[in-house]
Amino acid sequence: MSSTMTTARKARTGSVALWVVQVVLAAMIAMAALPKLSGDQVMVDIFDAVGVGQWLRYVVGVLELAGTIGLLVPRLCGLAALGLSLLLVGATLTNILVLGASPAIPLGYLLVAAGIAWFRRTSVLALVRAAVRR
Repeated sequence: MSSTMTTARKARTGSVALWVVQVVLAAMIAMAALPKLSGDQVMVDIFDAVGVGQWLRYVVGVLELAGTIGLLVPRLCGLAALGLSLLLVGATLTNILVLGASPAIPLGYLLVAAGIAWFRRTSVLALVRAAVRR
């Protein structure tokens, strides 16, 4: 087997693995977004404890759902992962500083989203360049 074929096979395997991770993260984030948007009492109570208002619950839910969809769109997946990373920084800090709760789940999701954003950085840069040219 030639080194070109081996490199191509490794690249394809890496791409497939990255898409699997993106789909799993999208599912996990969607499962977090839906209770926020449906008014689940646990989410209402959590956002009451944050003290900013229920409008933030809706904003976070919509952003999570948008990020979920973006993770599944090839052209947008890197940008969606970057946006979710920023949202998850906020969730992690809120858990630590405001709620006094474990940051393990948002921090875990943050690491995965940041990894996706890193591996998809060329698509993010391409979108930024296209936006700047307009």
